[in-house]
Amino acid sequence: MTIFSKIINGEIPSYRIAENEHFYAFLDIFPLVPGHVLVVPKIEVDKVFDLTDEYLAELMLFAKPIASAIEKAFDCKRCGVSIIGLEVPHAHMHLLPINTADDLNFTRPKLQLSSEELVTIQSSIRAHLS
Repeated sequence: MTIFSKIINGEIPSYRIAENEHFYAFLDIFPLVPGHVLVVPKIEVDKVFDLTDEYLAELMLFAKPIASAIEKAFDCKRCGVSIIGLEVPHAHMHLLPINTADDLNFTRPKLQLSSEELVTIQSSIRAHLS
């Protein structure tokens, strides 16, 4: 069982942004930038392109309002999307508020935010979900 499955199952706490029967979105607790959200399917599939076509399409549709909420919650040019998949063998998408392409540079050091900061970010994004 992956760490993402443990988060989805509530075995590990998370800062949930959104959820439906197929997907779970939560804050990355070691973000590149404040507002960094992970979107994961509830089924364990290692590579995102191993998802069925229907599931892959649903992943993007699930992420769409979250991306919009991120853009409203943060002073940014847009919500960037990255799918890397090397850290955890469970398909996932990164959504981040970005102003430059370097904001998607995953070799940069990760931030260490307090739980209070994470709760504030979570509340701000959730307040902009429609």
